[in-house]
Amino acid sequence: MKNSIFTKLTIVFLVISNISAQEALKSTEEDYYDFLALQGITERPTLNYRTLSDSQWNLPQDANHVWSDNNLGTTFTLWQKENPGENWFLKGINQNLLMKVYGPKWFNSFNTASPYGQNDGALWQGKGYNTSLTAGIRFEFYGIEATIKPNVNFSQNLGFELMTSNYDSEFGYIWGYAKNKGIDKPQRFGDKPFWTFDLGDTEIRYSWKNFTIGFGNQSIWLGPAYINPILHSNNAASYPKLDLGLRKTTIKIPGLNWNIGDIETRIWTGYLSESQYFDNDESNNHNMIHGFTFAYSPSFVKGLTLFANRIALVKWKWENLKYILPLNQNTHIGETDAGEDQKMSFGFNWAFPQVGFELYTEIGLDDFVPDGFPKGYIRYPLHTLAYTAGLKKTFNINQEKQIFGELHLEINNSEMSQDFQFQWPYNFGFHHQITQGYTNKGQLLGTGYGYGGNMQYLDFSVLYPKGKSTFTIARWNPDNNYIYSKAINAKANEDELEDKYFTSFKANFITGFSTLYYITKDFNINGSVLYNLIINNHYENDSNETHNIYLSLGIEYNI
Repeated sequence: MKNSIFTKLTIVFLVISNISAQEALKSTEEDYYDFLALQGITERPTLNYRTLSDSQWNLPQDANHVWSDNNLGTTFTLWQKENPGENWFLKGINQNLLMKVYGPKWFNSFNTASPYGQNDGALWQGKGYNTSLTAGIRFEFYGIEATIKPNVNFSQNLGFELMTSNYDSEFGYIWGYAKNKGIDKPQRFGDKPFWTFDLGDTEIRYSWKNFTIGFGNQSIWLGPAYINPILHSNNAASYPKLDLGLRKTTIKIPGLNWNIGDIETRIWTGYLSESQYFDNDESNNHNMIHGFTFAYSPSFVKGLTLFANRIALVKWKWENLKYILPLNQNTHIGETDAGEDQKMSFGFNWAFPQVGFELYTEIGLDDFVPDGFPKGYIRYPLHTLAYTAGLKKTFNINQEKQIFGELHLEINNSEMSQDFQFQWPYNFGFHHQITQGYTNKGQLLGTGYGYGGNMQYLDFSVLYPKGKSTFTIARWNPDNNYIYSKAINAKANEDELEDKYFTSFKANFITGFSTLYYITKDFNINGSVLYNLIINNHYENDSNETHNIYLSLGIEYNI
């Protein structure tokens, strides 16, 4: 038959749309699209809430950009409807059968002396060799979006000297509010090599125009931060969640047709798990996470986005679904499994594409201030405050040869506010009732380097038609609150405390180089060499130093 179904499908399969792509968080492709947005070549598809499905970039077919000849991902049209429906329900809905293939991507790293790695999902980059392999596929049809993108990970997990654990497991974190109360953040994930399988960015979703509802495991990135968002990143393994809300939506005043800007909002609830290296209590292994976000970009202030995020952690009990809405106070203090840990953040980002420049900040607050609002914040506005602030800047190095530069500068601080010196030791990521703290499967949900410290990060990249090369320098204190806790309600002699802890703050310094090169338009290879100096690895005043070399190698093929 001349017009057989097979023939039609074969022909239509070759119909390709290069103007849209969806990219994983912090991927090579997403970072590049963000660079183009800062140049004014495209627009960001999200305002504040990002997942794989939401990060759908539209690039003009005639756009002239540095990586024009490289395959950044392709969406295939498997079947195209000849006469799309135009009724109220179907108008604006893509009625074709679309397919996108992700990867495969293979990542490898090696740490010579100490664990190092951040924003890497379920992968634990311990001492020794680590690897992760991911690939996936996505189908879209009549508003239904089905994505399968798991990952498999391996860590050699070689041994190194640990500090005394505060938890049942000898591999647990070094302090907490009491025995087995604080945070599920193992120093080491056991004493053997191990494999993990994670569903990664797998989900099923239905979208009608800008309304969307979905169930799955896609990682969430909240806010404009480049490295350290306060409340949510892809630093930990993904978790199953149900979400609904509005994607980036233009709001017009009815009757007047005035565009007042774009809004975006999302609400979700999810299922968190503790690691195997926390406590021996099988009854508290799971927590419930509730999230709500709202962002607004006014049309009358170009490039500005305002946002607010709220998170609540509770124990996994169906009656705790009530915490999905914000509460004025916890009325169940002292009741078993009835406590909650609420956190919020707010901030802005302001982009100026005409000069390739952007400023941003996110301010985080944990639970409620003593004496409530507004009195408590008038009295002491810095209670539990954490922040991330940064800037981005692009540079036109050689327009003729398509060579550009990009600068990222970011600072972060989550040390305890000074009012806690008169109360009790505190950490933004800890809790006395939600005893696993702000984690999933032993890794932090938000700021990847750790809560209770500070970080300063700087990198500069040179982009050229065949790839990108980046120089990075950074330093951070992972948890200064551990030191501060020694002084709060201390019974020891003040001189003894000074002698032992005054110069015992743990600090990391890292510098190095990374590069990515497109061998063909579909195939790229990337690698990095970083030097990581760790001072006072065990918070001891002995000038102890650990010298870690971090090596990585990755390959990616886009169909």
